[in-house]
Amino acid sequence: MVAGKVGSKGELFVPKEIREKLDLKAGQKITFRVHKGRLIVEKIPTVEELLSKPGKVTATMEEIKENRKELSEAMEK
Repeated sequence: MVAGKVGSKGELFVPKEIREKLDLKAGQKITFRVHKGRLIVEKIPTVEELLSKPGKVTATMEEIKENRKELSEAMEK
């Protein structure tokens, strides 16, 4: 457990040790949420970070074309 501070204007000061573990950089976007009385802070990945990860869904070009065709037909109704 590492302690941080709340500034006079309500700013949250995340200790260096935690910033390093989460690889947080200046200007990095993060999300805050409260769950069961606890504050959860999560890093929002950059587009580059998302693109560097392997995809979770696989589809052939034929499947993509067929789905696109079905969606187009449904939208025309």
